[in-house]
Amino acid sequence: MLAPTESPEDPDDTETPTAPHAVATVPGAGDRVFRRLLANTLVAGVTSSFLWFALTFWVYLETRSVVATGVIGGAFSISAAVIGPAFGTFVDHHRKHASMVLATGVSTACFAAAASLYLAVDTDTLLRMSSPAFWLLVALVLMGSVAGSMRNIVMSTCVTLLVPEGRRDKANGLVGTIGGLSFAITSVFSGLVIGNLGMGWALYGAVILVGATLLHLRTIRIDEPEPVPSEDGSSRVDIRGALEAIHAVPGLLMLIFLAAFNNLLGGVFMALMDAYGLELVSVEAWGIIFGVLSMAFIVGGLVVAKVGLGSRPARVILLCNLLNWIVCATFTLRSSIVLLVIGMLVWLSMIPVIEAAEQTVLQRSIPLERQGRVFGFAQLVENAASPVTAIFIGPIAEAFVMPTMTDGRGADWIGGWFGTGPERGLALIFTVAGIVGVVVTLAVRASRSYRHLVVPADAPDVAPA
Repeated sequence: MLAPTESPEDPDDTETPTAPHAVATVPGAGDRVFRRLLANTLVAGVTSSFLWFALTFWVYLETRSVVATGVIGGAFSISAAVIGPAFGTFVDHHRKHASMVLATGVSTACFAAAASLYLAVDTDTLLRMSSPAFWLLVALVLMGSVAGSMRNIVMSTCVTLLVPEGRRDKANGLVGTIGGLSFAITSVFSGLVIGNLGMGWALYGAVILVGATLLHLRTIRIDEPEPVPSEDGSSRVDIRGALEAIHAVPGLLMLIFLAAFNNLLGGVFMALMDAYGLELVSVEAWGIIFGVLSMAFIVGGLVVAKVGLGSRPARVILLCNLLNWIVCATFTLRSSIVLLVIGMLVWLSMIPVIEAAEQTVLQRSIPLERQGRVFGFAQLVENAASPVTAIFIGPIAEAFVMPTMTDGRGADWIGGWFGTGPERGLALIFTVAGIVGVVVTLAVRASRSYRHLVVPADAPDVAPA
């Protein structure tokens, strides 16, 4: 473990424990390989998310079925969460390059099969929810998109493998920038392609692009150590191994569950943000605003890539979470598109910073040979959280909160200063979620787990500052 930078008396002035079995890297060669992987990941990520968004738009525009789009939307997060631990175990027991090739190859095969199905079956049959062809098309695009998202697990371990420890926080910032750029590009082009060219062109373009990334990936060579085989020779999902590695670093499990809790509350944004925004402005204006807001992802990642996170990434996580929940609690206090835009700019720009800090803490704390399992387990816990809230908060808002803020007790109690109407019911949910987030974040900051995470094991046991 690293010694504290100043004094063990203040947990915020210490470094996160460093993983044993440090990986030797060759800066020049490693940086070049990392940049090539980054570019490859950008194209693969854009393609996977683009096709999934395009499918959702196409199905809704053709069927106007909220049920179908709801199933499609929730299936991605749930599938990614379930598959994450299995793929993370595979990553630990195989070479990183082979793992990335496998994920990209599965995407290519699934997208090609989906394009073939689209050509073979007439559109009317494909768009009937009772048709097996419809659900087969959805399943193929789902499997291809989820396989593409699994590359993120490999990419996190490649940062450890290819980038010297002192610059991994900036490398994680670049990875976050790529994710934000993928989201921005997807938000713009998926709608344009479906609106002007149709689902067929979306499928054909996805096959060409992901196939090109697979060919490019085969030209990249990663100098990596021989992977550690599983102890029993099997390829089972090793959640136990992930938990053992996490428990070996005091406070790390708390950090993962804090991220899951944040995603749980973050499901409010997934379910209600579009409805709240459309209560304030027209659909055309909201589309433009959200497209601009998505650029905040890129800005946050670029800031980390430029300045890094310092020696205390765990503290960065807590401070950014606290800022986000304060924003969540206050940007809906008045019905204002200006407050909404400012609040969302802050919120979205903090997300890549928080994610980069989490990745950095895990990379410092977990040996490379177990990082795949840990990242996969973290994906399971975190990705499974937000859909839960997203599924339940909509009906609760529509059946209880919005009516009570229109002409019920909520309007009587706080309507005089908070405002009344269905839109203020949505606003109240955001405010309450923000207050809960602030309370939980402050409790974590005062906890023993947080102190253990940032203070070396041999430091004096003192109360947090």
